[in-house]
Amino acid sequence: MRQVRTLGLLGTGVIGGGWAARALHFGIDVVAADVNPQMEAWIRGAVANAEGALARLTFAPLPPKGRLSFTTDLHAMAREADFIQENIPEQLELKQRVLADVSRQAPADVIISSSTSGLMASDLQRDLVAPERLLVGHPFNPVYLLPLVELVGGRQTSSEAIEAAAHFYTHIGMHPLKVRREVPGHLTDRLQEALWREILHMVNEDVATTGELDDSIIYGPGLRWAAMGTNLIYHLAGGETGMRHMLRQFGPCLKWPWTKLEAPELTEDLIDKMVAGTQEEAAGRSIRDLERLRDDYLVAIQQVLREYNIGAGATLRALEERLYESAANRARGGIEAAAAGGGARGPLRLLDLCVRPEWIDYNGHMTDSRYLQLFGDATDALFRYAGVNDEYRRSGRALYTVESHIVHKSQARSQDPLYVASRVLEIDDKRVRLQHGLHQRSDDRLVATAEQLYLHVSTSAGKVSSMDAAVRSRLAQLQTATA
Repeated sequence: MRQVRTLGLLGTGVIGGGWAARALHFGIDVVAADVNPQMEAWIRGAVANAEGALARLTFAPLPPKGRLSFTTDLHAMAREADFIQENIPEQLELKQRVLADVSRQAPADVIISSSTSGLMASDLQRDLVAPERLLVGHPFNPVYLLPLVELVGGRQTSSEAIEAAAHFYTHIGMHPLKVRREVPGHLTDRLQEALWREILHMVNEDVATTGELDDSIIYGPGLRWAAMGTNLIYHLAGGETGMRHMLRQFGPCLKWPWTKLEAPELTEDLIDKMVAGTQEEAAGRSIRDLERLRDDYLVAIQQVLREYNIGAGATLRALEERLYESAANRARGGIEAAAAGGGARGPLRLLDLCVRPEWIDYNGHMTDSRYLQLFGDATDALFRYAGVNDEYRRSGRALYTVESHIVHKSQARSQDPLYVASRVLEIDDKRVRLQHGLHQRSDDRLVATAEQLYLHVSTSAGKVSSMDAAVRSRLAQLQTATA
């Protein structure tokens, strides 16, 4: 399967807009195709609305943002895309017809993935050209923040297509969950549906309002579910002997008439109760207001979980590691050339970026802490080249900052294109001194300089130690090259 540089969206809507925002943020071009030309304004608005939350999700160095284009020509999209994500309405015959038509235009090595929440991949493969490349890639709203995507193959789906799709979704910061076999509704929606049926029963029978039922999740199990699923939580409930004791103690409850598997009839009275309850919960807030509130807390929760390397936080941490490694790889060519003595001596250009809007303070300038972040990102690229990477740190050795001196020469404003160029000023067995310059990309004007001193530390001993000889040798080469 081919490398994905352009994502084709077959249909837009809420899910298509989420796919677009996520892919663009992580450097993938997007061609959005919809037969309704009015959806262009909609998807551009959806991408713009998602940018604030996405920008706060991680401060790791990002690749250049992808470009968004729109077309009403589904065939043109299919010919241009390296990966197609289908998001058209949940009507089997409509999906079958459109997917078959698009498959005749898309090269056979282009994966076609359906966002369907319940239809079967085997049914969608009917009449397709190269049906082995079709699978279900079912995301969750908002797609740009929730990392889960369920991967479900059909009878004709190849294992290579599943693996290639998983690779692409991981690249854009998602957690691909491979479903073992096809079932209607896949995994997560079946679990959600069971909870939803019970909600409808309790509202219908005036046991509780929608707000009371939501509170029963928000203040209790919902907090646990952010990092541990129902099964692991119940395992904990069993005490030292875990799930076995839990099932023996609480298993008889399964015979009690607590739940009702069949959903109640959706009468107008029940619909009115559901609408009135959710409108009361919204308290006058618009859908966009509630979306921003949801996005804010989803970012905060994932950043907290990142510290514990669990759940969605583990996915975020893995994404950040890839972003840092990719940034170091982009700088590697110039570093290697300098170390080998090629070209003129001078500072190494290690980082290219644009000032993000959320980095701006009340004066309209980039806030102080972001200067340290950018100089730190440049240092990370340089140290990774020298061999100070995750493996080196896991061995109990690291370089710690002990002094930083920053001089501000001019101001950086939102969206300014900048770059960081760095020198190795001094090195010995236990010390490295670096100098950075932050420049405007347009005219090389100096925005700020920084000089930083790093000490090599044995993290197990908790004291300064001599660095690895190979690391020191590489840094010494760069000192000569950047003198």
